[in-house]
Amino acid sequence: MTEGFEIVPGVGAEVLARCLQLTRAPVEGGGTRRLFERMPELAELLSPLCAVPGMVLSRSILFDKTAESNWKVGWHQDVTLACEQRFERPGWTNWTVKDGVPHVQPPLEVLEQMLTLRLHLDPCGADNGPLRALPGSHQLGRLSPAEIQRLVAAETAVDCLCEAGQLLRMRPLLVHSSGSATRPGRRRVVHLEFWPG
Repeated sequence: MTEGFEIVPGVGAEVLARCLQLTRAPVEGGGTRRLFERMPELAELLSPLCAVPGMVLSRSILFDKTAESNWKVGWHQDVTLACEQRFERPGWTNWTVKDGVPHVQPPLEVLEQMLTLRLHLDPCGADNGPLRALPGSHQLGRLSPAEIQRLVAAETAVDCLCEAGQLLRMRPLLVHSSGSATRPGRRRVVHLEFWPG
């Protein structure tokens, strides 16, 4: 992934239909953490996606963008890792707790190896608030907010448009954002994060 992201086939029609059925109820607030813990049937259904060699699943989230929950996210990098419990280790800093789960900012060498998979359960076109990315920006290390803004001003962003069932593979250090949908519709994404644990 020289650009830091790629769109690949994810799941077939039968699995997709079951995923849509399991996630048919809108999510309050537009997202739910600890998705696989809360929906074990979905976890089992998508277990083949989690068989990433040498990697461990650290976080599962369902993002559900709708007309009622039509948010946007500014330009950023994903620099935190969900952990089972807090520990003390040099270079692991800024511990927080989200939905009862400890999160930490790991060293750069860990962030560089992490992988995110985003399974699109609905089509995501240019008018439905797609993820936007700055190709190759994952190779620049951990950037400050000011460095990110300078990069955004200088580079051309790419919209990551996906069909239902497609998978967006990305490096968390990729500088990315997501706008509000201009023609709001359902945009469900199963977001999975992996690290070389």
